Amino acid sequence: MSRNRLLAALTALAALLPALVLGLASTTPPAAAAAAPVRVMPLGDSITGSPGCWRAVLWNRLQSTGYPDVDFVGTLGPQGCGVPHDGDNEGHGGYLATTIADQNLLPGWLAATRPDVVLMHLGTNDVWSNIAPATILAAYSKLVDQMRVANPVTTVLVAKIIPMNPASCPECGQRTVALNSAVDGWAAAKSTAASPIVVVDQWTGFDTATDTYDGVHPNAAGDQKMADRWYPALTAALRRTTPSPTPTPTGSTTGPPHPTDSPSPTPTVGGCAASWRTAGQWPGGFQAEVTVRNNGAVPIPFWVVRFALTGGQRITQAWSAQVAQGGTAVTARSATWNGALAPGAEATFGFLADGAVPNPVPLPACALG
Repeated sequence: MSRNRLLAALTALAALLPALVLGLASTTPPAAAAAAPVRVMPLGDSITGSPGCWRAVLWNRLQSTGYPDVDFVGTLGPQGCGVPHDGDNEGHGGYLATTIADQNLLPGWLAATRPDVVLMHLGTNDVWSNIAPATILAAYSKLVDQMRVANPVTTVLVAKIIPMNPASCPECGQRTVALNSAVDGWAAAKSTAASPIVVVDQWTGFDTATDTYDGVHPNAAGDQKMADRWYPALTAALRRTTPSPTPTPTGSTTGPPHPTDSPSPTPTVGGCAASWRTAGQWPGGFQAEVTVRNNGAVPIPFWVVRFALTGGQRITQAWSAQVAQGGTAVTARSATWNGALAPGAEATFGFLADGAVPNPVPLPACALG
């Protein structure tokens, strides 16, 4: 081959190389997109959130049985339980379904967390307050309507609530039966193909004598039973639910930071205030919550609350803070995940105590760690 012909062939081959490279690249399959997690909101009262350890049992079972892409969401963070878990939730101790509906509290929680599935165990405090089942179910309907406004394809798992047998409310057991007996009919009428309502029977087989520590709140055995009842209904919902593709806005969260992503404390100057709320009581004991608020103009890295129990009360269990009692003096220090508060932000911790509800109630004092 002459030199000129060789140069011409090489030039032609060079011209073809980009096309060959592009052709090869076009045959390479794109990387698979990571599956978006399904966002699950546990919604309820203290049975769900104070500390609501059935959530920890349920989440860990999901992780170990092939459902890793689940994100529990809520504006409240983990409250103990002693095992790692995704603890975000909307379990507001002492809240009534009727109060949440009447005060339109749910839309803000939904906007902050965007759930695909809601686990709703709600109505215990309404029953305790002797509110009629029809009124409670009307509140359920309003809450479901608000869920559907936020996400038209929300799947709602509604519990027949666990039994109640508190010493201070002998009628509560039968009132619970009355509410639960109406839930099936309500759910059937309210359910839609796009947004199904599934009834989860948490009542049958639950024994207040062996599965609660006070006739109302589940102990470890009760937590296991509740998780076992939620599991099949939730996994069925996960298999049919398509996560919303809307990304979480930059800077937003689905609740307080987890221990692994809390920012390191930084020196700052600010202030905080604390307020007391009695969340429940029974003969010989009570439940209280203290809300800490950053009332300053700059973020705070951590907080400590002090108050006195002068009537011989003894704290037996606490969550969402490191609580220590010496005599009448009580000191509560923020947990790793709820110490950092932006201006105007709040964190709540709670506890159970033996003894009568303090009268007058303590005046908790808050300071920066």
